[in-house]
Amino acid sequence: MEVISVVQLDQTKAKDECLNLSLRPLQVSDVDDFMVWASDEKVTRFCTWEPYTNKEDGLNYIKNTVVPHPWFRAICVDDRPVGAISVSANSGNDKCRGELGYVLASKYWGKGIVTRAVKMVVDTIFVEWPHLERLEALVDVENVGSQRVLEKAGFQREGVLRKYFILKGRSRDMVMFSLLSTDYHS
Repeated sequence: MEVISVVQLDQTKAKDECLNLSLRPLQVSDVDDFMVWASDEKVTRFCTWEPYTNKEDGLNYIKNTVVPHPWFRAICVDDRPVGAISVSANSGNDKCRGELGYVLASKYWGKGIVTRAVKMVVDTIFVEWPHLERLEALVDVENVGSQRVLEKAGFQREGVLRKYFILKGRSRDMVMFSLLSTDYHS
C-alpha cells in the first residue's frame, strides 16, 4: 500500500510564487503600466498627488522624479509594474530616519502584494543604508488597509498625529508607524 503524506502549504509563500512578485527600478518604458494605477482615483485617494490624466505628465514624473530618486522601485507581478514603493532618506541630524511610501493598482488590493513588497524592502534597506535606524510610514487614519499592511510587516503603530497633514484641501489625521533596525534584527 502506498502512503501519501499531506503537507500544509505556507499560503504566503505559495501566493508570492504564484504571483511572481519582484521589485525593480521603474523605467520610462513602464509609463503605460504606470498610467493604469496612477490615473485611478481609488488608488490616489490617499496620495499627495492628483490622478495623472495624460501620458506626458506621467513620463515627466518618471524622468524627473522617479529615475533620480535614490530608492524608488516598481512593484511588479510577472515583471509588469502594478504599483510602486519607495524609501525617502532624511539628511543631517535626521539621517537616521527614512520614510516609506507605496501605492498599488486597485485590481491587486487584498492579495498581500504590498505586505510582501514592504517585507522585501525591509529585508534590504537596513543593509543598503546602514546609517538608517528607523523606517517610518504615515498613513491616513481612514486608510485601514494600509495600516494593516504595516502591522503585518512588523511595523509598530506609534499613535495618531491629529490634523497633521493637508491632503487635497482638508487637514487629515495621520497614523505614525515605525520599524527600527533593532526590531528587524531581533
